[in-house]
Amino acid sequence: MRIILHGGAGGIPGEPEPRQAVLDDAADAGASESDPLSAVETAVRVLESDRRFNAGVGGAVQSDGVVRTDAGVMLSDRQVGAAAGMEGVEHAVSVARAVLEDTPHVLLTGEPAVEFAADAGVETGVDLFTDETRERWANADAPDGSPSEHLAWLADRFGGSTSDPTAEAGDGYLPTNEGTSASGDRSVRNARLPGHDNSEETSAGSDRSARNARLPGHDTVGAVATDGETFASATSTGGRWFALAGRVGDVPQIGSGFYASPAGGASTTGAGEDIARVTLARRAVGHLERGCDAQTAADLAIAEFGELTGSSAGIILLDDEGFGSAYNSDGMQTSTASN
Repeated sequence: MRIILHGGAGGIPGEPEPRQAVLDDAADAGASESDPLSAVETAVRVLESDRRFNAGVGGAVQSDGVVRTDAGVMLSDRQVGAAAGMEGVEHAVSVARAVLEDTPHVLLTGEPAVEFAADAGVETGVDLFTDETRERWANADAPDGSPSEHLAWLADRFGGSTSDPTAEAGDGYLPTNEGTSASGDRSVRNARLPGHDNSEETSAGSDRSARNARLPGHDTVGAVATDGETFASATSTGGRWFALAGRVGDVPQIGSGFYASPAGGASTTGAGEDIARVTLARRAVGHLERGCDAQTAADLAIAEFGELTGSSAGIILLDDEGFGSAYNSDGMQTSTASN
């Protein structure tokens, strides 16, 4: 079993060494599983339970004060399952797996997805707040009222992650000109690695994309694994801070937050609306299908994403030969393991 994980692309996270240790433990746990789907589920569950990552416990809070989780999983034979907008569900990745295995559908959402999770044996009613996220929400001065009132309030707030629970959109954030790529080397230096230069990237997305680029970290977690025969991809998130209640980003959308085919698998992280607009995971796996190795495919996909959107994102890829990862944000920690 070979597996690669990411802990989200965005700003340089607080507590990078403990985060890396958790990523390494998650990779080892995944690599010990007997099949790729179990490998990615096991690895992602470790990250969903750790407050340092924006998935499960410690997820971002939407405009109505609720943490909602999303996830998706896919196999290289195109079996797929996803779940979104779930309140009180820590292990969204396990719900996505249950959708894949137990239903004829590819995506369940909202309260019915929570009811399905409970019926499938996934714990519900979990308090997903941490002390840090509870304090940040308490200080947010969110309005009661209509969606239009929420939209006016979140205009300068939407985005961010729990990598730095005190961060605000107004703090300012821009991808560096040293957008990065890596081959999955295990170390905290994965938070900042040299790679392709994004200084010439252009934006086709106007003020929206520029605003997305300035947000503090907007991380997600994900994994891709293979046993040499089958690829499995999984991505899970707690969303983005101060999104309109009910917002669903790229993560549970097939081809955007995750994708797998016989050529390999991908998991993405970053500015979710823009990732969805360009179906980043499918784009990257398409490069594998056209003969690129995993690292080249990752580099190409992130370069294209930057040129099309002006936003920040990261991606991990796995093919028959090796690992690939790239990002155009300040940082993205990764880990790999083989067994």
